[in-house]
Amino acid sequence: MREKAHQSGVIFRPHVKTHKTEEVARLQHGGGIGPITVSTLAEGEFFADRGWRDITYAVPIAPEKLQRAAALASRIDRLNILIDSHDALRAIEESRQTFDVFLKIDCGYHRAGVDPDDPDSEQLARAMARSEFVRFQGLLTHAGHSYNSKNIDDIRRIAGEESAALSRFRALLGFDSMGEIIRSIGSTPTASVVDRFSDCDEVRPGNYVFYDAFQSTIGSCAPDDVAVSVLATVVGVYPERHSLIIDAGALALSKDLGAGTDYGRVCDEQLRPLPLRLTSVSQEHGKIEGDVSHISVGTRLRIIPNHSCLTAAMFDVYYAVDGDRVVGEWRPVRGW
Repeated sequence: MREKAHQSGVIFRPHVKTHKTEEVARLQHGGGIGPITVSTLAEGEFFADRGWRDITYAVPIAPEKLQRAAALASRIDRLNILIDSHDALRAIEESRQTFDVFLKIDCGYHRAGVDPDDPDSEQLARAMARSEFVRFQGLLTHAGHSYNSKNIDDIRRIAGEESAALSRFRALLGFDSMGEIIRSIGSTPTASVVDRFSDCDEVRPGNYVFYDAFQSTIGSCAPDDVAVSVLATVVGVYPERHSLIIDAGALALSKDLGAGTDYGRVCDEQLRPLPLRLTSVSQEHGKIEGDVSHISVGTRLRIIPNHSCLTAAMFDVYYAVDGDRVVGEWRPVRGW
C-alpha cells in the first residue's frame, strides 16, 4: 500500500485505528515514522509520545475536545482536526486557538460530512478559509459504503465516486483563489482494488494491515492475506445438538456480522478452514454448529474475525506469530 501511494505521487497517511500499536505503525511506514491518521485523541497522544509528528484526527471534533486537541497540537509539528458544520467552526473560533482543519465531505456513505452539492457546504468551506483561527488544509472523505459492495466492480465504482466528490467540490471552490487544498481519501476496499491512486492528494487506508473475513468476502484481499485471528478453546461439546461452545464471545469477536450471518470463520490451529459455523455469540461464549463429533473439550480453534478493527480493539495484547513461533507481544493503546 505504501509503495502504491509513493508510485502514485500521493501522501501516504495510513490509519492506525485498526491496530493502535507502535510496531504496526512503523511497519506501515517501512520501519520508520511518517504521517498517520487516528480515530481517538488517546491514539494521537500515544503516538506523539513515541515520536510521531504529523497526525490527523479523523473524527469530527466535539467542542469540548478542542482544549485537549490544542495541547496535543502544541507537542507535534501538525495535528489536523476535522469539522463538518458551522457549529464546529464557531466552537473553534470561540476557543481563540488556531487549528489545522479539514472539511469532511460525504461521498455517499452518509455517516458524516457535508453534501458536496449543497450550496451551504461551499459557504462553510469559504468561511473556514476566511477564519483567522483555521488553517484550511483541504477536503477529507471516507468511502465507508464500499464495505457494502458485492464484488470488485462495485468497489471500483465507489472508488471513482470517492475521489470525484472531492475533485468536483474543490473545482467549485476555485483552487487558485483558496491556495492548496488537499484531497484526502481513505477506505481499505477502494485503496486495495485500484492499481493507482488518482484524482487525490493523500490516502488513508487502515484495515489493510490485518484485513479480515469481511474484506476477503467482498474481494479486497484473498483469504490468505488476512493476518489476524482469535485463538479460542472449546469448553463444551454437544454432539446431540450438533454444536459446541468456545470461550470467545462478543467481547472477543464483536457482534459484527460482516457480509453474512456468521460471527467469523472457524479454522483449526493451522488456520485451515473447518466445515463449521459460528452462529451466535453472547458475552463470553461463542456457539459453533456443524458436525462436532470429532472435536473434544480442550481443542483449540482459530477464529478469523469479520471485522478486525472491532476485534483487535477488545484486546490489550497481540501475539505476533511466525508459523508456530511467538516473535513479539504488541500492546495497543486503549481508551479515548
